[in-house]
Amino acid sequence: MKLTDISRQVATAFAAVGVSGLVLVGCNNSSAPEATKEPVTEGATETTNTEATATSDIDPEHSKIVIGTTEGDFADMVRNQVKGSLEAQGYEVELVTFTDYVRPNVALADGDLDINIFQHKPYLDTFKKENNLDLVEVFQVPTAPLGVYAGKKTKIEEVYKGMSVSAPNDPSNFARALVMMNELGWITLKDNIDPLTASKTDIADNSKYDIKIVELEAAQLPRARDEVDFAIINGNYATDSGIKLTEALFQEPSFAYVNWSAIKTADKDKKWVKDVTNAYNSDAFKKYAHDSFPGYKYPKIWGTDAANTTPAEAPAK
Repeated sequence: MKLTDISRQVATAFAAVGVSGLVLVGCNNSSAPEATKEPVTEGATETTNTEATATSDIDPEHSKIVIGTTEGDFADMVRNQVKGSLEAQGYEVELVTFTDYVRPNVALADGDLDINIFQHKPYLDTFKKENNLDLVEVFQVPTAPLGVYAGKKTKIEEVYKGMSVSAPNDPSNFARALVMMNELGWITLKDNIDPLTASKTDIADNSKYDIKIVELEAAQLPRARDEVDFAIINGNYATDSGIKLTEALFQEPSFAYVNWSAIKTADKDKKWVKDVTNAYNSDAFKKYAHDSFPGYKYPKIWGTDAANTTPAEAPAK
């Protein structure tokens, strides 16, 4: 089964899966329901709507933007680049960070946030449907992808019959790992499977390499690399353990898991939304992202990709 066939099923499949089954949406894996508001930058310009119209190029009806993210790289993107860019334009910007994947969408729907950035689109689509929220995605942001990393073997062409491959044992990410192995030609998945719930029983053929798949807790994968031939590791756990994403031998080609910003649907045509979108797609932000997050999966509209999604040395399928 080809990845293109699987990718077409992703959005449909997510609609049939409960939110509790979707894990590792962003980069922070804590489930503690906490939110932290960060103070406005000292000296940041505070203007009334009348002053904003007269002195800066901002939305005259919305001079303060509250951005919600999970702690980690998405928060750093706001702190280190986006916040300053918007403040220079004349906006007041407040960052609120969360340690769970439920409250950011609820807070957005309730009006406590103007925009959030932490989730891929299939998760957003499922969450808003299950909770009857009127939210919509706006733009993609750089995201740490799932990747194949060296273990005992250091090159993709070193595959051999009987090799061992470690993979995250939670259902969502294990399914993604199977899709990656299918794309590499290491295994063949059955036709018309659900890509989000794929399991070992969905493997149609493993005879080419007779792979021993070692399922481990995602956090253990980086530490266990020397015990397997190849390791499939979540991007956030790779970076947390000091592994550079550029060291990946292969990354999932699909953009389905690249994270998006979300807003209330009623705000989609507002000027401030366009200004935030422009800040995240500006040349300055692109340079910052490429310098700060090498190996990440970048927004599709950028027309660039960071890592080896189709390595030349990959074996023929």
